[in-house]
Amino acid sequence: MDPLSKLSQLSTSHGELRSGKGMVSGVIALILAVLCFLGVLVFHFPEYLSTPQLRKQYSVELMRQLLYWSMVLAGGLSLYNVVRGRARWLALWSFVLIAAAALLGGHKVPVNDFPDDTPYIGLDWFVLDLLGSSLIFIFIEKLFALRKDQPVFRPEWQTDLHHFIVNHMVVGFILLATNLLVHKLFGWAAHDGIRGWVANLNFFVALFGIVLVADLVQYWTHRAYHEVPLLWRLHAVHHSVKSMDWLAGSRQHILELLITRTLVLAPIYVLGFSKEVIDAYIVIVGFQAVFNHANVSVRLGPLRYVIVTPNFHHWHHSQDREALDRNYAAHFAFLDHLFGTAVKADRAWPERYGVLGDYVPNGFLKQLAFPFTWKG
Repeated sequence: MDPLSKLSQLSTSHGELRSGKGMVSGVIALILAVLCFLGVLVFHFPEYLSTPQLRKQYSVELMRQLLYWSMVLAGGLSLYNVVRGRARWLALWSFVLIAAAALLGGHKVPVNDFPDDTPYIGLDWFVLDLLGSSLIFIFIEKLFALRKDQPVFRPEWQTDLHHFIVNHMVVGFILLATNLLVHKLFGWAAHDGIRGWVANLNFFVALFGIVLVADLVQYWTHRAYHEVPLLWRLHAVHHSVKSMDWLAGSRQHILELLITRTLVLAPIYVLGFSKEVIDAYIVIVGFQAVFNHANVSVRLGPLRYVIVTPNFHHWHHSQDREALDRNYAAHFAFLDHLFGTAVKADRAWPERYGVLGDYVPNGFLKQLAFPFTWKG
């Protein structure tokens, strides 16, 4: 079988990678090589491939160093596999991408002044988030695995990766659309006096307030997705995942993403939380959105009634009868206990995940069309 066919077969397969054959290190090298190549493209076309809000936050020199050492690591792993005669076909693909990245300038690509108002896709956000999330959460899942026999490349991982890619690439559209909708629909409610008072709150008081306000909105929005049939057609896509891990939370219809973000951002905008508080909230919501789907078990004792963890959120994705339409909160578990929607079960974990009846098709494009074609 030629290298291209082998790569195609690898990308469509699932299961545990064979250790000692160069597959684990080869896949790591290939993923790093792909991200390095994309990173070089971002340096070449920052006005079109980077997110304005994000590029103002990170250091260009730090990004250069990250790109450099990623290229070194990918190249080193590939070279090691070639010398040892392990999965050379896989190492070849990594070498090709690293060589292409180096020929295009690598980490030394100059970045000149460029306009901020050009149309763009969030390729930088995709690269950084995939690299950071995979490094952090795969490590956590291996260290504290709930289901130890579940491989990193579990069934349907390709579908969730496609959702991850698209939802990150269109971050510019989502930000633009949500900001426009929030200002158009809720601008009338903004009051300078209230906004000034909220903006001057103690940082930690304001941080608790913003998370609570956002979760209250998210709770009722989430509940509506389950109780309103038209909205459920969108949300069923998210619930169709049958294996829970760090990538599972990425399976979300783009219309649901747009609706939810608009509704959650509305009170944050109206109340006028400070930029520092909003930045901290973004970190919290970003972490919990991934972590709560992860294949890990977190024991918090009595705090499990207060904070949402994977132990709490996994039940929400269950097909088990006692868990249907339960555990809606994203941050504070006490909201479900307060509103009577917390799961009450004798078992610590659910038996099966997914939509009851398994009627949502697999595949990104099919799931994108599903809300508009399903007649059930």
